[in-house]
Amino acid sequence: MGKNISFIGSGNVAWHLAPALENAGHVVREVYSRNSKNASKLVDRLYQAEVKEDLDFSGSNSEIFIISVSDDAIDDVAQEIVLPEDALVVHTSGAKSIGILGYTASEFIGVFYPLQTFSKSKKVNFEDIPICIEAEDPETEKALKSLAKSISKKVVTINSADRKTLHVAAVFACNFTNHCMAIAEDILNANKMDFDLLKPLIVETLNKSFELGPHNAQTGPAKRHDFETLDSHMEYLDNNERLAELYRLFSQHIVDMHPRS
Repeated sequence: MGKNISFIGSGNVAWHLAPALENAGHVVREVYSRNSKNASKLVDRLYQAEVKEDLDFSGSNSEIFIISVSDDAIDDVAQEIVLPEDALVVHTSGAKSIGILGYTASEFIGVFYPLQTFSKSKKVNFEDIPICIEAEDPETEKALKSLAKSISKKVVTINSADRKTLHVAAVFACNFTNHCMAIAEDILNANKMDFDLLKPLIVETLNKSFELGPHNAQTGPAKRHDFETLDSHMEYLDNNERLAELYRLFSQHIVDMHPRS
């Protein structure tokens, strides 16, 4: 049976999660955002949601309230939000503990964390996105599992400490990897070369990493302990101290992780 849901926040996660929940048979009733224009844009993607102008939800018909704001705003929202009786309230953060919702008046708190990178301009398929849930009581856990399973084939119960571990690992695997590609693009652009040349290499690197495992898939001059090439690259980066330091740190870490046998 579909649930009535309200969203607090209209950023990247809410932009994709709210329509996914509606497509699974739930109803998003309200969207609140500090910027009402952003709330209106999300409401336009939904069937019957309305923009909520404040955090007083005491008269709401929703059963589940999803706080999907930046990590540093969760605390303020948790203290200010007014909820109806028996409301279930969750946040969607990978880094914040479930305990931060203890400031709300609700007895039923949890975490509903989709492990994915979200951008408003890029569609995602929630079926393949792991949903990490956490709750403080069996009934809330059961409700969150049911909600998560309605949109995803991969639902995991995970506590706050393990979720933080997962989030740190995700930053290395996703954000830092993408940043390295941005650096590569800048290096090529500075020399009027096309980033498209690297795309087959990047795709093969990721595929091989998944197939063989990241440790077994590692290649390159640092893995080979080819210090002549490493020195040559450091010389190339002489004019950019920050990039040279990044290159040195990464290379040294790979050397240390893959000692000569």
